[in-house]
Amino acid sequence: MVIVGAGPAGLTAAYELTRLGVDTTVFDLDCRVGGLAQTVTYKGFRFDIGGHRFFTKVRLVQELWHEMLGSNLLKRPRLSRVYYRGKFFHYPLKATNTLANLGAVESLWVLGSYAWAKVFPIRPEVSFEDWISNRFGRKLFQIFFKSYTEKVWGIPCHEIGAQWAAQRIKGLSLRTALVNMLLGERARMSDERIKTLIGEFEYPRLGPGMMWEAFRDRIVAAGGTIDLGSRVVGLQHDGHLIKRVVVERDGQQAAYDVGHVISTMPIRELAAAFEPALLPSVLQAANRLKYRDFVTVALIVRQRDVFPDNWIYVHDPSVRVGRIQNFKNWSPDMVPDPGMTCLGLEYFCSEGDDLWSLSDEAFLEVAKQELLTIGVVRAELIVDGAVVRVRKAYPVYDSGYSEALEVLRSHFARFGNLQLVGRNGTHTYNNQDHSMLSAILAVRNLLGEDHDLWAVNAEETYHEEVSDIELEARDDRDQDLRALASTQPLVPIRIEKKQTQP
Repeated sequence: MVIVGAGPAGLTAAYELTRLGVDTTVFDLDCRVGGLAQTVTYKGFRFDIGGHRFFTKVRLVQELWHEMLGSNLLKRPRLSRVYYRGKFFHYPLKATNTLANLGAVESLWVLGSYAWAKVFPIRPEVSFEDWISNRFGRKLFQIFFKSYTEKVWGIPCHEIGAQWAAQRIKGLSLRTALVNMLLGERARMSDERIKTLIGEFEYPRLGPGMMWEAFRDRIVAAGGTIDLGSRVVGLQHDGHLIKRVVVERDGQQAAYDVGHVISTMPIRELAAAFEPALLPSVLQAANRLKYRDFVTVALIVRQRDVFPDNWIYVHDPSVRVGRIQNFKNWSPDMVPDPGMTCLGLEYFCSEGDDLWSLSDEAFLEVAKQELLTIGVVRAELIVDGAVVRVRKAYPVYDSGYSEALEVLRSHFARFGNLQLVGRNGTHTYNNQDHSMLSAILAVRNLLGEDHDLWAVNAEETYHEEVSDIELEARDDRDQDLRALASTQPLVPIRIEKKQTQP
């Protein structure tokens, strides 16, 4: 049994297989396990590739997390704010803080903009910008939605489909935001929470990598093999089955016979690895898929307490950083010296663009200057730093992606011993609990069950709202799939161009 990728999906599948006694080998190009959910260590400082909250309604996943880490899985309160034009706004919004930051004039502007949108809504409602402006007013759209969304996805808000906003911000409106500002948790009339406002999560004491290192150790102890620094470059097939995988390691290639393959590698790379080559139409579809890349710049600060947040969303368009993580506030054990702090500045970019192409030294200087611009530390307190780049961190849902993905799904279905799981394996912007559950279902397919792994990813079920009472009435499998739907992120779908109003 071969698994391609040692991220959450690949390691979960390997763990399930090895504890069943199946001979399993995992190949991964990286030198660390965990994929995007790994934890990097630099001079004793530990930091994430982005922040990774451990929150799920999926019982199987929750049990696995606790089985692996037990008391090392900490319960953490969420504290985050929004930075905009020199001010820090609490998130979720709080009335006194928001009004004080905006001031009387801008607060009236917000209310006037909202009133205008109610009287003169944008029709037809085509884009993300239209949808938000109609429900919050254009002024709040500019403050709390525009800059950050465009930083993350690299797509202007008027080119993102309105359907994404309708799903992504389901249950959150200006009214609910204002009620939450004024009354807080007392405003909740039931136990259900708007997922945007979740206030507590679990987190491994030494970062998310601690979880995946525990998976690694269990897999190896059960007889499995995890081969890091190894790139899968070939999938030799007969048109119906994968016969061998070709792995490149230290410039040398070796072929391994396989009975079954579970792949989490990016679909575009997977398609290119087939030997003999796939049809030109299939390769063209694979090349149609695009990705958003990601850079974390970790800055070491000689200061015990910098700010109290887990992370800060940077909505200000004057800087290019998208979020700032304070890893010490996720877990004190992420830093080796209590008198120090490690901040992670996150940049969303595309491989080959001006940001991505910066040298590490130049990137460190950019991050340092932007941190000084925001004003959370003094220059002399920033003593060191490191840059980590991640390719293909976010699958892009632009126009035409779904048609291309359907071509690939249909073609890969011809190979009876190949299953695709995980974020890049299915080109799905998901959370780690989704990757884990799809991997568990893939293993169950090997045992004779029949789960459509692509159906787990389908947006129409993926984001369905489910109450806890409804969940209790369903069987375990249905319960886990539907619970999963209520906790996953969504991605914007790019539209060709904004239609003009009649």
